[in-house]
Amino acid sequence: MLTRLKRFYAAQMMCPSFPGLFINPFYFARKGLYDSIRDLAPSITGRVLDVGCGTQPYRRLFVTAEYTGMELDTQENRVFKRADVFYSGHTFPFDSESFDSLVCSQVLEHVFTPREFVRELHRVLRPGGALLLTVPFVWDEHEQPYDCARYTSFGLRALMTEAGFEIVEHIKTMGDVRMLCQLTNAYLYKVTVSKSPYLNLFSTLLLMAPINLLGAAARFVTPSNLDLYLDNVILARKVGQE
Repeated sequence: MLTRLKRFYAAQMMCPSFPGLFINPFYFARKGLYDSIRDLAPSITGRVLDVGCGTQPYRRLFVTAEYTGMELDTQENRVFKRADVFYSGHTFPFDSESFDSLVCSQVLEHVFTPREFVRELHRVLRPGGALLLTVPFVWDEHEQPYDCARYTSFGLRALMTEAGFEIVEHIKTMGDVRMLCQLTNAYLYKVTVSKSPYLNLFSTLLLMAPINLLGAAARFVTPSNLDLYLDNVILARKVGQE
């Protein structure tokens, strides 16, 4: 029973459903990403490379012929990440045009050489292939000191176009009052988090769940504002003949 509860809790952290309103302090951020990736997932087909795959939380959303997860080669990543391939952080260890589709979620903000990184994405993707990219716009510093950038929609478009990508669809997640509720909960989480998962769950239920519920209700009676949002979710294609 305890193992099932742990699995349920872990699932609600990354792929939240209704119960996540009560136990996930990052409910709106995670739900915005999950829903957007799910909606764009049908475009990701064939041989897929997940760049900076982490624990591959979105893998089940994709119907693919082959799915390869790649991570930076560190001791921590080898222990805690679910990667098939590890690399140095520079040149991807694959031939040019090796993949039909790419997934790269919440990685670009941690890359200190973004132009080099995006050129590598372009190199290993076949002409006409799809890239599903997510990156924060409004969020606190995280995974310090490996957090180096935030991207506006215009900055992303310029970076992607320069590398030879065409943006097909661009989603801005939680561009309404839920963004403010999420930032409030991110603040509360950082000032209350402890080493005890039970205390953390209690704090979430007591302090953060009411704010989640408020945001979920208030979104229907407050205006949206797509100039202020949590994450960019982009579907792009490599320009060229297929």
